[in-house]
Amino acid sequence: MAETARELMLAGKPYRGDDPELIALRNAAKRRLLRLNAMEPEDAAGREAVIRELLGSAGRNPTICPGFACDYGGNITVGDDFFCNFNCVFLDCAPITIGHRAQIAPMVQLYTAEHPLDRAARAAFWESARPITIGDDVWIGGGAIVLPGITVGDGAVIGAGAMVTRDVAPYAVVAGNPAKVVKWTKE
Repeated sequence: MAETARELMLAGKPYRGDDPELIALRNAAKRRLLRLNAMEPEDAAGREAVIRELLGSAGRNPTICPGFACDYGGNITVGDDFFCNFNCVFLDCAPITIGHRAQIAPMVQLYTAEHPLDRAARAAFWESARPITIGDDVWIGGGAIVLPGITVGDGAVIGAGAMVTRDVAPYAVVAGNPAKVVKWTKE
C-alpha cells in the first residue's frame, strides 16, 4: 500500500507539501494558532487548553506567548514547565521533542523542514524533514535558529542569534554563526 504524504513526511522521506491532507492539517493548526495568539493574557486556563489542543503533547504548566507559529502543532511535544516567549516559529514537519524546563527566548526558530536543491523539485512542492530533539533544562537565546536534524543535549545553552547547524553536547554553551562551543555549564 502506498504511503500517504503525511506518513512520508513523518518518516523523513520526500513528500509533496501541496498534498490536500497536509493542507487541511496546516489549516486546522492555523485556526488553533489564531485562537491562542488572540486570547486574553489573564485566561491562563483557556490558553493552556488551546496549547494542549494544538500540540501533540505537553507536560505540566506549558506556556506559549503570543506570536507563536507552527505548521502542524501535533508534531510538537514538550515536557513540564515549558516556556516559549514571543514570536517563535516551530516548523514541525518532522517531530520536535522538547524536554522539561526548556526556556525558549523571543523569535527562536526551530526548522525541521528541508527543500531540495534542485529548483524543478522545489517548484513541484517536494520537500522533506528531519526531527529536532531538545533535552531537559535547555535555554535557547533570542533569535536563535536550530536547523533540521539537530539534537541539543540536557543543560545546554544556545546564545542569542546563534545558527545551530550541528548537534549541541549536553551542558555546552554555543554561540555564533555557525554555533560553536564557547564554554561549558556545570552539570
